[in-house]
Amino acid sequence: MQTFLMDTYDIIVVGAGHAGCEAGLAAARMGKRTLVLSITLEAVAMMACNPSIGGTGKGHLVREIDALGGEMGLNIDKTFIQSRMLNTAKGPAVHSLRAQADKNQYHIEMKRTLEKEPLLDLKQGEVVDLIIQEGKACGVVLRTGARYISDAVILATGTFLGGKIFIGESAFESGPNGMAPSNDLAVKLREYGLPMRRFKTGTPARALAGSLDYDRMLAQHGDSEIVPFSFMNDELECQQIDCWLTYTNENTHDVIRKNFHRSALFGGQIEGVGPRYCPSIEDKVNRFADRKRHQLFIEPEGRDTDEMYIQGMSSSLPEDVQEEFYKTIEGLEKLKIVRPAYAIEYDCIDPLNIKINLENRSIENLFCSGQFNGSSGYEEAAAQGLMAGINAVRKLDGKEPFVLDRSEAYIGVLIDDLITKGTAEPYRIMTSRAEYRLVLRQDNADLRLTEKGHEIGLVKEDRYARFLEKKEVVKEETARLKRKVVQPDAVNPILETLGSTPVKTAIPLIEILRRPEVAYDDLSPIDDPRPCLSRHQKTMMEVAIKYEGYIQKQQQQIEKFKRLENRVLGEDMDYIQIDGLRIEARQKLNQFKPLSVGQASRISGVSPADINVLLIYLEKQKRKKEIQ
Repeated sequence: MQTFLMDTYDIIVVGAGHAGCEAGLAAARMGKRTLVLSITLEAVAMMACNPSIGGTGKGHLVREIDALGGEMGLNIDKTFIQSRMLNTAKGPAVHSLRAQADKNQYHIEMKRTLEKEPLLDLKQGEVVDLIIQEGKACGVVLRTGARYISDAVILATGTFLGGKIFIGESAFESGPNGMAPSNDLAVKLREYGLPMRRFKTGTPARALAGSLDYDRMLAQHGDSEIVPFSFMNDELECQQIDCWLTYTNENTHDVIRKNFHRSALFGGQIEGVGPRYCPSIEDKVNRFADRKRHQLFIEPEGRDTDEMYIQGMSSSLPEDVQEEFYKTIEGLEKLKIVRPAYAIEYDCIDPLNIKINLENRSIENLFCSGQFNGSSGYEEAAAQGLMAGINAVRKLDGKEPFVLDRSEAYIGVLIDDLITKGTAEPYRIMTSRAEYRLVLRQDNADLRLTEKGHEIGLVKEDRYARFLEKKEVVKEETARLKRKVVQPDAVNPILETLGSTPVKTAIPLIEILRRPEVAYDDLSPIDDPRPCLSRHQKTMMEVAIKYEGYIQKQQQQIEKFKRLENRVLGEDMDYIQIDGLRIEARQKLNQFKPLSVGQASRISGVSPADINVLLIYLEKQKRKKEIQ
């Protein structure tokens, strides 16, 4: 094929899903002329699966993306149709915001944001090859023969790469939602020696809203008090739309069991590994044979469509079987399916081939993000896209990588898990993966990360000024609560109404607020005048006060963790020459070239005994240098 030069950019992003959008915006906002290419512009920020943002663990990522200057939180705040805070019966560390999106509006708003970004060009075109010179990625080739040259390339291919859809016995090459797959690029990446693997995910059927019986299902209302995702928003107004809860039953399971042989999953057609934490309904029925029912949520896909998403019911069974088992479910007896459920298989890279800055180990200036890295979910993709965009800019500017460690952000946990442990299935973030989750709460994401975002040039002055003001207000109000003392006769009536133990002596307000059952607003009758705090400010202050002791203990754990993270390892170290290391450890350390002892300790195949050997070796080397 004859090629021709079209244009030159600093950075090219391949793909415009949730990873590609954040990568492109970050690169452009940090001053680089950026091209974002999408196989079709209808795929920009497309929600091919669940029309929602956030959820357990995922909500933390969205808040962190926002605190660093990313776009996802702002975009969902513009386009949500229902908002709920999850896990409120548990501690604040696992509180997670989740919003149902108008999926078409989410796409429209994000596309408009990209189109308006001054240094960013958004274009439709299928990338079929990379341009690699002297081991460096320096551009792309489109199917039309057009060549675009750049100093760095970011891959954000989602589930399009080698995409193949399965519906029962039917299997055909396709990207998500019936869009064209990216097959030629998949072949080229293997030719370049990248360690590729095959993963699988799936999506449930969509049904017409008018065909459902809502009287037979349980309504799931949004929260009366809407909490924004973005720290730039204090209040949001929205006419929320209900979701609905119902359950499978034994009849549902019987239909599925009788048709196991027709499932692409059990029939052997699917080679890829699926997400353990989001199994298909036939997988659930098979693995949890003793369960009498499984819950499913009926969720609207937007204000201007009658399509309803049947959450929790992805499947690779044939359409006739889908029709049969869905109709056994209470409330779905007369449903009309407008899009059948399907499984999709796609190519991704082994994330052990990626550096801490998300740069490929084999090809310089080739950055990797999103589902291409073996992760699952919009939020995980967006977080990696943001970090890939930031680090591509910093690499071109000759600056050190921007790295968040496990004690600083869920983003740090996500990337560290992928690049040091790898993943045998599509990786999903969870609060249980974060060792320091009491410190990594969603309410304090801006305190943890906005300063860093400002330093790297992504957080602009208006956001930074807002952050500094919030920080100062909370600091001053905490100090005031320590100073202000109240008498028993003033505070005890309030404590009595809250079921809290009365006090016998005068006490600072902050000590009253430490009680779990007492909220900041409960004290307003005896604390006037007081400053007007936003919801974010109140939440952040209350949690910091109530959990101060626990947070201090976790900070001590973090300090120990940091000591290992700060023990730097040189990229030129030859671990084969270090006596005492096991052979497997030598090979793994030489392969991954960890940046620190802490990172080395998390590599699969490196034992605690190996880390002790490494620490002794470093100490000996340090003493040798001191003697010299």
